[in-house]
Amino acid sequence: MGKENNLKAWLYLLPAFIFLVVFMIYPLIDVLVYSFEEGYNFVSQKFFGIGFYNYSYILHDPYFLQAIKNTFIMVIITVPISTGVALLISLGLSSIKPLRKLFQTIYFLPYVTNTLAVGLVFMILFKKTAYSDGLVNLLINWFGGESVDFIDGPYWAKMFVMCFYIIWVVMPFKILILTSALASVKEDYYNAAKVDGTSKSRTFFKITLPMISPMIFYLIITGFIGAFKEYSDAVALFGTNLNAAGMNTIVGYVYDMLYGNSGGYPSYASAAAIILFIIVLTITCINLLVSRKHVHY
Repeated sequence: MGKENNLKAWLYLLPAFIFLVVFMIYPLIDVLVYSFEEGYNFVSQKFFGIGFYNYSYILHDPYFLQAIKNTFIMVIITVPISTGVALLISLGLSSIKPLRKLFQTIYFLPYVTNTLAVGLVFMILFKKTAYSDGLVNLLINWFGGESVDFIDGPYWAKMFVMCFYIIWVVMPFKILILTSALASVKEDYYNAAKVDGTSKSRTFFKITLPMISPMIFYLIITGFIGAFKEYSDAVALFGTNLNAAGMNTIVGYVYDMLYGNSGGYPSYASAAAIILFIIVLTITCINLLVSRKHVHY
């Protein structure tokens, strides 16, 4: 009976295993092979050697180095801020009963809105045109400041808009997850804390935060992975020529090497993709190690 049950279990897992091999493991191996093929020609499917030249080339490519810098800045800024703000909003939503569902729906709307549509709205808010400096600049001028070109201007201004945009887009999902996590905390813990006269801040750090720590950890992990894969949001704000805008990302660099104006270099794109994979894997492993001590399961 045990062997039959094991056989049935493997049969049930077989479709998922085939899917993993065909769409994840094989492409990863294929990309790894491409990354070591030097001088690979997309048309003739030939190459003249195997080595680390592709990695050396992209690690000395200023566009790739700029993409890495942009991506890391986005990750460092957007992940903690979006998670922290989402937690504060979720706590506020959990503390009010009237119109709670309405507010949850309002906060969730940006998540179901098309990315490019949100990007156009942000361009209206921040972009300077021949007719207007943008709504944000109008507010800055109203407070006595000078107009800033957030879309075509200095690097810090473009990065500010990019990070603000990413936080705006990802926060609704985090609010939904954290609100559900807060609702799952048993009231018995809070009642016991009230009986003991525990302060609200101590209750939050000793009960609420530990109980929802698995969800916070999940959002941090997925936030890191999502931020490292940023591309469409940058296109929505700055157009397809992200290298000219100085706002390209690692994924954007991979796409440009495959299909952009400098496209047709799958070996360079593969090397960049493998570097991105190593970065994401390393950060995920570090987070997993940290979670063992700080996440309550």
